[in-house]
Amino acid sequence: MMYRSGWGFKDKGQSRILAIDITREGFEWALAHSCLSHPDPSMSQEQWQRLKSSSPVRIQWDPERDLKLNPLDHRAIQIGLGHEAVQLYVNEWIKSITDVTPLAHQIHALIEDNKLDEATRLLPQETIYLA
Repeated sequence: MMYRSGWGFKDKGQSRILAIDITREGFEWALAHSCLSHPDPSMSQEQWQRLKSSSPVRIQWDPERDLKLNPLDHRAIQIGLGHEAVQLYVNEWIKSITDVTPLAHQIHALIEDNKLDEATRLLPQETIYLA
């Protein structure tokens, strides 16, 4: 996800890259209290409004990309937190916050030098989420 902020170079408001670790319980609460960011085609407008108003979390699936920004065959979850969820996130779920801006800059420099294997080795380890 670091590339979405231009590796910390996109603009002044996105110049720091933070890795935020949260509790598994918090993550699962967010999923359990979520709805998709777009209505199911079978829903009426009234049903959609009711679902949105009762769900403090929005989910959408975004295309995932490789280091050269080519689309991959899977998607990444994007989780948007509303007021109730933000309060829980800030006050209960956060376990640690790490500034990884220097790492993002290092990875970006390696990509610019076409050293993709080295850049890949520096990426955070991803694992499959098992419920």
